[in-house]
Amino acid sequence: MCYFAVKPSKMRESTSQSDTMDALDQQLISLLRSNARMSVATLSHRLKVSRGTVTNRIAKLEKEGIIVGYTVQLRPDSQPNNIRAWMSIVIAGNETRSVIAALLGEPGVAALHDTNGRWDLLAEIRAENLNELSSILERIRLIRSIQSTETSILLTTYRNQVGR
Repeated sequence: MCYFAVKPSKMRESTSQSDTMDALDQQLISLLRSNARMSVATLSHRLKVSRGTVTNRIAKLEKEGIIVGYTVQLRPDSQPNNIRAWMSIVIAGNETRSVIAALLGEPGVAALHDTNGRWDLLAEIRAENLNELSSILERIRLIRSIQSTETSILLTTYRNQVGR
């Protein structure tokens, strides 16, 4: 299954979301989230607009940085040797940006999320084996301003809804 990424900050930069995106853009994004490989003809039929309108809207959303990419989402069981883990991270002081920058440069970090509550960040870690996972965790724990971490290895995924 393919999916695409929407950059939420772009939606909030203008004074109101409608300055950047209207109802048609929202519907288009919703359809692309369900299947990023949907043809322009199918999109135009479902949205009841011309193919040219769909093509222009997609180009506009890409140019404005609202749509930031297209990629492939694999079934979790398609890579049985791939270990996935969640690392909850507490950051010391006001160093969130520098920690985020360091984590984004770590190849073992598949996804990074800002959270509320006890933890400041939540990182999804992917590794080929336990030795690689251990190395990734060691590198992350050495990042300056990370106060503490807690890691949980994913054992089974019961539901994984992409793009929702």
